[in-house]
Amino acid sequence: MTEEYIRKSQTQLKRIREADLVIIDDLMYMAMDQREANLFFHLINHLYERSSIILTSNKGPEEWGELMGDQGITTAILDRLLHRVEVIQLNDNDSYRIKHQKLFMPLVRTDEGGWIV
Repeated sequence: MTEEYIRKSQTQLKRIREADLVIIDDLMYMAMDQREANLFFHLINHLYERSSIILTSNKGPEEWGELMGDQGITTAILDRLLHRVEVIQLNDNDSYRIKHQKLFMPLVRTDEGGWIV
């Protein structure tokens, strides 16, 4: 089972590393430990100038050092991410998903044949 897990993980990592576009959603939602920060650095370092990256985070770059626990790794990651970047900052403190939940909620069919949200 472990060998299969490792094989699948290596296949997924290869696909990510070869992608033209990588989307990372909710980065820094939770703090990273030193090992995770090192692995993330290696991924970003590999993708740097090879792939386009779309990244979302609810934390500003100034908060990443504390959440990664290593200012040196944080600086190296941010250096690669912020070089030739377009930053789109949304300052609304309300959750976009909650604010627009009706747009994303599935329709449910009633017994009478109607639809409700």
